[in-house]
Amino acid sequence: MAGRLTLICCGATAATRGAAFPADEPLEAQAADHAAAIAHTFRRPDRALTAPAPAARQTATQLGLEACIEPALRDCDFGRWAGRRLADIAAQEPEALATWLADADAAPHGGETLSDVRGRVAGWLEGQMGARGHTIAVTHAAVMRAALLHVLRAPATSFWQIDFEPLSTLALSSDGKRWSVRAAATARG
Repeated sequence: MAGRLTLICCGATAATRGAAFPADEPLEAQAADHAAAIAHTFRRPDRALTAPAPAARQTATQLGLEACIEPALRDCDFGRWAGRRLADIAAQEPEALATWLADADAAPHGGETLSDVRGRVAGWLEGQMGARGHTIAVTHAAVMRAALLHVLRAPATSFWQIDFEPLSTLALSSDGKRWSVRAAATARG
């Protein structure tokens, strides 16, 4: 029996709206309302997981999911850049930002490299390979990008060419041997 995995990008936060690196902030009120409004579009999963961040947990709750916290779904650790606006980093540390954007193995902010995130997510996906039924996991755009790169075996340079908006989904299926992207997935998950 095939397993299905629907990754949902957590709702918008002040950092999302302000083009800032996340710092464990809560959902914006409007994002919580939007998540609650679309909750009925998702089929009830066999299991639900969430990243530990407040925005992810709140999104899961607003979607009507009784989700267990899964540490592997946490966002990238942005180190000293957490909570800071991208424009400010670009103005104050242009070389460091350019290095980080160009090199998946760089962590000038002192946090995780994008390669680390990709490895963490790949390991988690491989551990989910044999799960039967449908899993919904609420997480972050960086985790979803890493998952898509892993499934497609795409190069790390593709990371910044993928965009997941708040509350967007990535649907995957597994035959127990490999993951596939479910390109025809609907909002129902």
